[in-house]
Amino acid sequence: MSTIPSRLARKATMSRNLQEARAKARSLYRDWYRCAPEIVTIHGLTVPPSLIRSRIRAEFERHKYVQDAAVIDVQVQKSRQDFQEVMNAWAQESHILGVLLKDKSVERKTFLQKFYEGRDEDAVSIASPQSSYP
Repeated sequence: MSTIPSRLARKATMSRNLQEARAKARSLYRDWYRCAPEIVTIHGLTVPPSLIRSRIRAEFERHKYVQDAAVIDVQVQKSRQDFQEVMNAWAQESHILGVLLKDKSVERKTFLQKFYEGRDEDAVSIASPQSSYP
């Protein structure tokens, strides 16, 4: 598949109301959901499309209570940009596995909690679970 940069480009527009912004978000969700098998094929991932679909759904569910149309427009535009980068193979495998598939349910610790423990494990964690050091 050849990369055509303008194939997925969309004009950035502001929504007139909340319903229009949510319609744009639903359209983007459908685009991500339908392209999950193609994402796996393009990038040669070792995860099933169902895992990508579940993470995409979780990410959209995380933002479903946003009530401001301007905020939804910004989130949709950023996600649309990520979608274009993934589908045009501009994003590498580590970007997809590290950002899209990263488990966000990990409990975050404050600076003082990490300081008292004497280590900062977040600073040495790797983005891709498939990466290995020699």
